[in-house]
Amino acid sequence: MLGLEYFTFTQVWSPVVLSLVLLTVAGYFILTGPLSDKYGQGEKVSLNRKLLFLLGLALLYMAQGGPVELLGHIMFSFHMISMALSYLLAPPLLMLGIPTWVWRAMVALLRRSPLRRLKFLIHPVVAALVFNGLFSFYHIPVVHDYVMLHFGVHRLYYIVLFIAAALMWWTLVNPLPDMSAGKGVKKVGFIFLNMVLLTPACGLIMFAKDPMYATYSDPIVWSRAMGYCIPGDTSMLLTQFGGPEFFGYLEPVVDQQVGGILMKFIQEIIFASMLAFVFYHWYRQENRGEDDEEILKETYASSSELKQI
Repeated sequence: MLGLEYFTFTQVWSPVVLSLVLLTVAGYFILTGPLSDKYGQGEKVSLNRKLLFLLGLALLYMAQGGPVELLGHIMFSFHMISMALSYLLAPPLLMLGIPTWVWRAMVALLRRSPLRRLKFLIHPVVAALVFNGLFSFYHIPVVHDYVMLHFGVHRLYYIVLFIAAALMWWTLVNPLPDMSAGKGVKKVGFIFLNMVLLTPACGLIMFAKDPMYATYSDPIVWSRAMGYCIPGDTSMLLTQFGGPEFFGYLEPVVDQQVGGILMKFIQEIIFASMLAFVFYHWYRQENRGEDDEEILKETYASSSELKQI
């Protein structure tokens, strides 16, 4: 399917990465089980929170070690799906799945370390600019092709981008009320800011009339980039397939445009959903305040009547 049948199980599913994911799952259940009783004052982790963490980890694995990652080295459209899964979907799910007591311990540790000087990075505007700036910079053709061909840089850049994504999402899914970066209208503005900042990069990709990335249009460059997924000599891919067009159902330019559209479309859906979530909670908080005021008025009225009696 989509050309995956031409690759081995190891090449498609990356057993090493899968093993790391399974170890992470085991560590998570130890953390939310025995260690929670010992260090978390017995704080119970709900089933929903556990499911969110597992879903986020599964999406991250699919995008960075599973079939989507391999397809992302063959077709630009799948590369953009991988980016959306890795930085727009997985981070908030993982963050919501981590227990509150773990967040408090991590924040306390960071406050005692030299990294506390980087606290400015969690400011909403700074976090939005850093993440969207790194994402847009990465998709400059010369930068993208360089990163795809230098595997050490590739891993480092993806780690930095993931951290930047987590800092960006912190404003919206922050589990610590005392560190909230804003409520209501501030979060709405932050969502719109992120939606706007990613538009130029997606627009350039969507409206380009020629292939921008040698990784997906030049067979030699493509075969070298495939070394990230396939160990050993990847030049045999040229003999076996000729180039990425062997797998593509779309012309390189069309595939590129579809990738830009997919990225923007997925981002719009995610942030629109988050916008609805913020509005819902904002509305509930406002109504709760009015309800509390009404209760106080009724209590005061009742008290006055009793005094009169």
